[in-house]
Amino acid sequence: MYVECSLLDDVPKSLIAEPPLLEIKAGANSSASASYTVRPLERGNVTLGEAYLRYQSGSHFAERWGRADLKQNIRVFPDLEDAKRQDIYLSRARQIELEKRLIRQRGVGREFESLREYQPGDEFRNICWTATARRGKHVTKLFQVERSQAVWIIMDAGRLLRARVGDLSKLDLSVNAALSLAQIALYSGDRVGLIVYGRDIQQRVGLGRGLNHMRVILEALASAHEEVAEADHLRAASVLLQLQKQRSLIIWVTDLADTSMTPEVVESASQILSKHLLLFTVIAQTDLQELAAKTPEDAEEMYEVVAAQEMVLRRETLISKVRNRGALALEIAPSNLTAALVNQYLEVKERNLI
Repeated sequence: MYVECSLLDDVPKSLIAEPPLLEIKAGANSSASASYTVRPLERGNVTLGEAYLRYQSGSHFAERWGRADLKQNIRVFPDLEDAKRQDIYLSRARQIELEKRLIRQRGVGREFESLREYQPGDEFRNICWTATARRGKHVTKLFQVERSQAVWIIMDAGRLLRARVGDLSKLDLSVNAALSLAQIALYSGDRVGLIVYGRDIQQRVGLGRGLNHMRVILEALASAHEEVAEADHLRAASVLLQLQKQRSLIIWVTDLADTSMTPEVVESASQILSKHLLLFTVIAQTDLQELAAKTPEDAEEMYEVVAAQEMVLRRETLISKVRNRGALALEIAPSNLTAALVNQYLEVKERNLI
């Protein structure tokens, strides 16, 4: 004797395209199981529904229907495997070498290390006048590269970040990059904060360090979601300036609207430059760049190519405007976003720009 069972599981489309239908066959005094694979396409909280069953005996004389209350809420986190890969190939290869070279480097940085007698070539601003008065000769302060600095990751979650790149949105790619960047910055000894914003502030995590703080950042990134409206960049800049008074590294990930006017995000970024070092990152529109580089074959295609070239030139002009105001401004292809951001962070650390 055996029982045949058809099971339909109520799973949302964000996990699997069609609700899975499983066939299970179990003999007397035994058990059987079946499984299916899901591929989450959205982060955040997901609700799984009930399971619906139709089962009958081997003789197929009768059939019964049933329902199993398996409702539960689960949370989909960002791509942790991608973050691990970046941690191996970028952090292990470059950051360890960087720390060995800079951790005891003297004469640069802002963290006091020791005093020594003045030598020709030392900057007068580094003379310690109290020690000079006590010893009767000039004494110079020595500094070393700071191990713990403030790093803020600012993420735009407005309508422009809804654009899809394959199966993922630009915001998904930004989240994955932010996760890798936060891991490496915390590993380097820096304090990391996070702001995700749309029309309002979605997520805000203050500066911190350590494994528990990384968990808080992970939870915040999992809850980040795209919005249909344009993000309020001025509000994000205002919140950041209220939270962070001392000079820090601000890594801002966004996109530029196609407009003849200067986008609000450019003006917002300019407000930050007076106090902080800004890495202004724009996610490139690769399809637009490919169209602009295309050789037209007819009149209609020529108009499309010219329009694309005008849009590409406008984006380049806006990015140059931010760069000329003192920011580190980049336009990065979506597929290279994580690697480019991590490398730029490491270069800032190497050059002691903060």
